[in-house]
Amino acid sequence: MESIYILIPISIVLVLLIGVALWWSSKSGQFDDLEGPGHRILMDDDDTTHLLSGSLKDNQGENKNE
Repeated sequence: MESIYILIPISIVLVLLIGVALWWSSKSGQFDDLEGPGHRILMDDDDTTHLLSGSLKDNQGENKNE
């Protein structure tokens, strides 16, 4: 029973130390995403078909006028 009087304060201090370490690491940028921007460039999902079809219509219209 006397060991609980020692183990409970030690566990509370340990939890507080872990909490402070996690808070510090998140504030100092340890969990920043370094690979995400590189993957976003490669996974480019811009739709350019409307640009291509619009330029084809313009070219067809110019050919008819000639």
